[in-house]
Order: sequence, then C-alpha cells, then structure tokens
Amino acid sequence: MRRLELFEGLAQDKLDTLARQCAWRNYEDGQRIISREAADRDVHLLLTGRVRVTAYSGAGRQVTFTDIDATEIFGDIAAIDGGPRSADVLALGSSLIACMPAAVFRRLLTEEPAIAERTLRRLAAVVRRLSDRVFDLSTLGVQNRIHAELLRLARQAGVAQNCARIDPAPKHADIASQVSTYREQVTREISTLVKTGLVGKDGRALLIRNFARLERMVEELKSGA
Repeated sequence: MRRLELFEGLAQDKLDTLARQCAWRNYEDGQRIISREAADRDVHLLLTGRVRVTAYSGAGRQVTFTDIDATEIFGDIAAIDGGPRSADVLALGSSLIACMPAAVFRRLLTEEPAIAERTLRRLAAVVRRLSDRVFDLSTLGVQNRIHAELLRLARQAGVAQNCARIDPAPKHADIASQVSTYREQVTREISTLVKTGLVGKDGRALLIRNFARLERMVEELKSGA
C-alpha cells in the first residue's frame, strides 16, 4: 500500500492497520468491480492492474469516462457523499484491489490532513478532465473528437522526435466509447488518417507520425469552437 501516492508519508504501523481493515480481492479481465447505481460505498485501492470507468445506456451503448492505472484509487465519491455508484468499473486484465470501508476512509481524511488535501486535488483534477470532455463533446464534430482522443493517447504513450507509438493500438470500439460515437466511424477516420500519412501501423502498434501536426489540428479547432 505504500506504493499509493495517496498514502505517502504514512507511518508503517498506520499502513499495516489500514491493510488489515481492507478486504483484498483479485479480479480477472472483464470482471465487473463496481456496478452503476449500486449501494456499496467501499473505496478501492488499485494495487496492480488497470480498470476502466464506464457506463451503459439502456440500449447497451457504452460510454467510457477514463482508465485508471495501478497505485491509484477509485470509488471515493460514493464514500464521501453517501450516494449510489455513478459508473461501472471493469477490470482490464488481472487486478489486485484493496477495498477500504467508507467509514475507515472518512476517518482517515479527518485524521490525516495531507491525505485529505491529496483527495481534494484528485477530485478537482477529475472535475477539470470531465469539464474538458463536456466541452469537446459539445463543440467538436465526431472526426475532431477522434483526433483529440488520438492526441491524448499519443501524449500518454510519449512523444519522441515528433512521433508517438501507441502499443498496443487502441481498439476502435474503445475510442468510440471515449468520444461518444460508433466503432465504424472511428475505423473510417483512422483509415483516412493512414492515407494522409498522419497515422501508421506497425504490427500491433498505432503510430502517430506527425505529432505536431495532429496537435495543431486539434488546438486550432478548439480555439475556433
């Protein structure tokens, strides 16, 4: 648990106590960890693996909010406000999670001001990210939203000499759920970008061949929106 940035600076005996108060669970790829509208309130500490925060419409259409990597937490909103879960969370591969009771988490926030401040900063970052996404969905067309998502993935993968290698390449259905469109539209737009030379493929990886150009395309559209 010491690997979690949230707990930086906590004494080992405090960490040991918290570990004993958690329920430790393993999840496999695709397994549901949290269900939207569920009444449970545990805070989930992701020790290993990766998870996806998502939701499904009544017609079965998937909307993805974000992916969360190991050493981060999720589920704290319900623990704080006592409301139902706001999204589904699914495991992306094998994951080890420590489930902390809401009462334990709230007491920790009261006893440890540094952890309370980190939690506030994390929630503020979530609000900013979702605000940016609402702006994009409200002002950009489908093609431009796909470009913006590719730009985000490229930055996440790392840029070197004006190129980025996204490995493995994102599934078109995953991009579609991120930008509120259909897989077929993503497939068509990426095919177009491949023909223009902006995007390429290398085995299982997706290449952004001209990061600066893609960044310029997205920023120009956002500034003119």
